[in-house]
Amino acid sequence: MSDATSAVVPAVVPADADVLEATYWKQKGWIARVKKNEDDDGWAVEMIRVGDSEPALVGPWTMGRDKKNPKPMNPKDFQTLVKTASEVLSRAAAAQRAALHKSTTIIRDDFVKFRVDLDIATDEDDPHAVLSAVDVAGDVVKTQRVAPNFKLTQKSAAEFVAGV
Repeated sequence: MSDATSAVVPAVVPADADVLEATYWKQKGWIARVKKNEDDDGWAVEMIRVGDSEPALVGPWTMGRDKKNPKPMNPKDFQTLVKTASEVLSRAAAAQRAALHKSTTIIRDDFVKFRVDLDIATDEDDPHAVLSAVDVAGDVVKTQRVAPNFKLTQKSAAEFVAGV
């Protein structure tokens, strides 16, 4: 094993090739890189999805038998890290969707039911949201552009569908 402090990708490996080294694995669209932990004497591993600029996951890594160098990566470790990093990204995406989409159901006095959705656009140049009323058949019966900070409540939703 080469110097454990340098997790360097060999220069002659094609960009899409798998790399399976002791401190650097690239496989299945993921890169696992074992690095010296700057905060203490231990090691850390970062998981980066190929093409992303930031790691999806950073965590502690086990010391090797010599108590000085990191434990070499193995297929089981890598698969566990891929699964964990994928779950982290999935939860982050779900949280982002939840922050940008709100929904409530309204039953008017005439017993007509609507789902009212608020979808916030992520456009920095033109911040806005779209309010939509959907009937029980799934048809959008009304849409309106609103401010991105519009508060979707039962009252605001009822007012929105009042004229439908």
